[in-house]
Amino acid sequence: MLGDQANVEYWFRLLYECFHGACYGPVSVAGFSAWLAHLWLWIIVIGYALAVVGLFIIIYVTVRLFDLREREEKFYSTLLLTPEATGEVHARWRHIEMLAGGTSASEWREAIIEADIMLDDVLSQQGYTGVGIGEKLKSVDPTRFSTLQDAWEAHKVRNQIAHEGSAFNLSAELARRTISRFASVFREFKVI
Repeated sequence: MLGDQANVEYWFRLLYECFHGACYGPVSVAGFSAWLAHLWLWIIVIGYALAVVGLFIIIYVTVRLFDLREREEKFYSTLLLTPEATGEVHARWRHIEMLAGGTSASEWREAIIEADIMLDDVLSQQGYTGVGIGEKLKSVDPTRFSTLQDAWEAHKVRNQIAHEGSAFNLSAELARRTISRFASVFREFKVI
């Protein structure tokens, strides 16, 4: 039997016999054509159903995309007012000054780290690009940023705090000087 299954002539003979009525009763070319037409009808129906489902998915995704773009437009078009426009000192800066005025080194460390995060935000708002503050400061044109050296020195202190943690000996004088460097940068960009 296995020899018959590997024989190509055997398969052609079975196919020939099916066309002449040996398979499942009398099957003719007309019957086979009818079966193919029936199969084609099902393929068309399933294809149309999938097309309708796909159309609904495309419509749903498009509506959601326009909704997302509308929300992004509202979010990103909101104007951020400078402290000069509102007539008050930036709330984040007030918090940083409160921490810097504290009595413990941990408060001073937190103030410097918060000021560095604020510096990153300010640099991003000014259009400077880069992965971190260091890369953003490297991309700065020194003629357009007069307090660039203050930003670098303040950021270096923040890096020492971040890498050494509580082992870094942060004195009140160094903390005060670092916060004043951040303040001079923020004043140049009219953030405080």
